[in-house]
Amino acid sequence: MEATAALTSFTLPSTKTQTFQLLNRPINPFNVPSSRKPIPTFKTGHFPSIHAAISRTKKEETVDSVRKQLENCYLLAGINYKGFTVKQFQELRKTLPDTTKLIVAKNTLVFKALEGTEWETLKPCMKGMNVWLFVHSEEIPAAIKPYRDFQKEKKLEDNDFTGAVFEGKFYGPDEFKKLETLPTRAEIYATLLGSLKTPASALVSTLQAPARELVMVLKAHIKNLEEQGVAQ
Repeated sequence: MEATAALTSFTLPSTKTQTFQLLNRPINPFNVPSSRKPIPTFKTGHFPSIHAAISRTKKEETVDSVRKQLENCYLLAGINYKGFTVKQFQELRKTLPDTTKLIVAKNTLVFKALEGTEWETLKPCMKGMNVWLFVHSEEIPAAIKPYRDFQKEKKLEDNDFTGAVFEGKFYGPDEFKKLETLPTRAEIYATLLGSLKTPASALVSTLQAPARELVMVLKAHIKNLEEQGVAQ
């Protein structure tokens, strides 16, 4: 009887069909919930132009660079740059003295730097492609000669000077020879000393030379006196 009771008290597992709860699909973090404000969209043209900002900064740097080169500058000349290769340009730079600087810049930017100065008479050169030669020395012929030699060596006849400004005056290509044949300081000084040993008429003719030459003579004489004073 005890065994029977034990059997009757045993219950079988429920045969009811088990139910399962399906898991929801994970929320896509990139989908904007309806409770949030949608992220504003912009048309391509409405984004700030980074390229334009960089270009503007570069232009301002170029203008400032040109203005800096105008300090203590005696001559500014344009050279026809069309057809120059990068290699030729690099070689040319190596032939120039330390007192001469070569810069490639657009005509509009160069003229912007020259406006309101004595150098703005260089305006006739603002055509085509130019490379700009800044001479920081009174020895003008010596500063020009390296390019003439380079031009002849590389057979760059078409890449001639487009013009220059010296002492506020514009010199076109047909007048450039005048700049290339200016006397050096030593030559002027020697001429003055020679005149002092000759009749007064020769001295008068020397004093009647262009004002620039006379100024250079006086500067040379002053420098000589200063050097003598230091030596004493």
